[in-house]
Amino acid sequence: MGEMKQMWAPWRMDYILQSKEQGCFICRIIHGDDDRNNLVLKRGEHSLVLMNRYPYNNGHLMVAPYRHIAGLEEMTPDEASEMMSLTTQSVTILRRAMKAEGFNVGLNLGDAAGAGLREHIHNHIVPRWTGDTNFMPVLGQTKVIPQSLTDLHDLLHPLFQE
Repeated sequence: MGEMKQMWAPWRMDYILQSKEQGCFICRIIHGDDDRNNLVLKRGEHSLVLMNRYPYNNGHLMVAPYRHIAGLEEMTPDEASEMMSLTTQSVTILRRAMKAEGFNVGLNLGDAAGAGLREHIHNHIVPRWTGDTNFMPVLGQTKVIPQSLTDLHDLLHPLFQE
């Protein structure tokens, strides 16, 4: 068995400590009409791809169904299929556009699993690079995100439209 590795993310404390917005932020984005400001990259038939406003790493994306549902068992086959298809497309685009060397992909289902928003299921796609955790977050409690979210949105959005 290999050594357990930790992914430190102390810069997310701002997100953890802030007042939680009332209602579901994913539903607000789904029903909104400012995709660039809401960091939406693609709208499918049943779900969408959006950027995480509080990323673990540059390029951290999420895929969520339009329906406000919490669990896998509530998803229709079409929703589940499209979520996996959009997750695959996201990995492909991040590998191409950002030269990602690996990915953490997954669902946090329920409070015990660390779900920040447990009422609306969403899949996380976090691009990784060898050595992407360095002294800054470990010692300085600062994460260096080398690109603004809007600049990254403008880079990725056209790739999702191809």
